[in-house]
Amino acid sequence: MLPLIRHEGVVIPLDRSNVDTDAIIPKQFLKSIKKSGFGPNLFDEWRYLDQGEPGEDSTLRKINPDFVLNKPQFAKGTILLARENFGCGSSREHAPWALLDYGIRIILAPSFADIFYGNCFKNGILPIAISKELTNTFFDKSQSSQGLRLLIDLENQFIIDGSDKHDFDIDAFKKYCLLEGLDDIGLTLKHSVDIKNFENNYHSQFPWLTK
Repeated sequence: MLPLIRHEGVVIPLDRSNVDTDAIIPKQFLKSIKKSGFGPNLFDEWRYLDQGEPGEDSTLRKINPDFVLNKPQFAKGTILLARENFGCGSSREHAPWALLDYGIRIILAPSFADIFYGNCFKNGILPIAISKELTNTFFDKSQSSQGLRLLIDLENQFIIDGSDKHDFDIDAFKKYCLLEGLDDIGLTLKHSVDIKNFENNYHSQFPWLTK
């Protein structure tokens, strides 16, 4: 998992509440567990005008010109801005996989569904809960012809908007994992020496259990 310390990018303003995981990545694309290849189907039913299927060349599909990802000023965005209860619905981990594969590293919203929130951290995405007032401010600013560009400083817990700084809260352990680029497997491997020592001692003390 790639570490995340500071990130600067263009904001993608998805002005919707209660965006569920089926909208983030529809069910027909859940057959793969490779964690990659889902980006072209992110928000598939909103992003395209036709029905998408796994393995289809997305460049040949009819795009919805009114959807935010298809607007030129947001095409290279890496910070997603949404409304309340983002990531609700089923607990599919494919949702953060699709967001990350598209290139999104930060999600800003007033609130998140609990399981989705935890899955983001396990996959290298930083979800930040911000106030409704700040959410509205960012939506307003993102409508300019130049869009909105923010700098997220995870180490110091700031969202930097030009000369303005907005602090945010984050669990200390989740912050540590993102800064170090550690998912559950990476955390376990940090204790590989202790695990190996335990196994060796266990085998020597109870050889009849390991035959």
